[in-house]
Amino acid sequence: MSQLATRKSTSTARAVGRSAGTGGKRLSDAFEIVSRLPAHAEARRRLVHEVEGGSASTSELADVIESDAGLAIAVMRAANNGKGPPGRVAGVSEAVASLSPQGVEKLTGRVPTYDQLDGASSATYERFRRHGVAVRHAADRVAEAARLGQRDELAVAALLHDVGRLVLVELYGDEYGPTATTETPEERIRRERREIGIDHALAGAVLVRRWGLRGSIATAIERHHSAEAEGHAAAIGLADAIVHHAAGDRIAPDSLLSAAERLDLGPEHVRALLYEFPHTGETRRRSSEPCPLSERELDALRGLAEGKVYKQIAQELSLSVSTIRTHLHNVYRKIGAVDRAQAVLLARDRGWI
Repeated sequence: MSQLATRKSTSTARAVGRSAGTGGKRLSDAFEIVSRLPAHAEARRRLVHEVEGGSASTSELADVIESDAGLAIAVMRAANNGKGPPGRVAGVSEAVASLSPQGVEKLTGRVPTYDQLDGASSATYERFRRHGVAVRHAADRVAEAARLGQRDELAVAALLHDVGRLVLVELYGDEYGPTATTETPEERIRRERREIGIDHALAGAVLVRRWGLRGSIATAIERHHSAEAEGHAAAIGLADAIVHHAAGDRIAPDSLLSAAERLDLGPEHVRALLYEFPHTGETRRRSSEPCPLSERELDALRGLAEGKVYKQIAQELSLSVSTIRTHLHNVYRKIGAVDRAQAVLLARDRGWI
């Protein structure tokens, strides 16, 4: 993290501490409690089953971990606070590869668990988990439509986007937690700022930075309700609104369209996402392999996937045909494809386009 980013993070944390009204002591205690977030007992059981089976891939283990914020927090914190600088590991798949399946099993064995059959005591955790997982799925669909990269990093930010609500619960009570409400997300965050001087997005971003996760993940969490959000933050904001809409919550159409517009998505994309979510089909697994292609190479490959010829792709990207040809030859070389059809199939199978 740069010195400027470090100073900004420190001043933000101080501002949150002042809003908590206790010089930061209560805030520190709240952070510590949320940092020990319990995992769903079933998620933990499935993870152990996959590891002990010995045949699960990194992606399959990541799928289980990404179904539970408690597991994801433990794994991402461990991977980013070992050897090397904090923030070096962007996603869960990369974290699993860094820690090893056996290391992940040992690590998550120390994570406390809850069982939703326990009753009201686990209700807050379960509401938080379900909403985070739903937004993670929706954000992946949004990113696919908007052609956003770094999808593993986006998955972590989406899963943890509301972790600040748990901080506010510890500071101010269940009223500020992941409870059902008649407010729109915009109304709720304005009320938080008005009544307690901070909002859950800011509190969550400060906590994620304390965990040593990548700064861009914290930024996406902090800005996902901002009217100027871009990239991953805008994708999470739109995904959050889609999930609330699917749950029957009140969502302003203008907020959906505004978030989509910042991602260069039109009303037709919003209609399709609202219609399709929640998705009933199998979620396409993201590859644990980092994408070796540049953004321009991915853009050219997406053009091929849409059935366009070199000239059409070049016009859309404001490049020359020869540049597009060079980009695509680089694509074939990097991923070991012999032609355009194989390149498209390989990239889709690995979740790059």
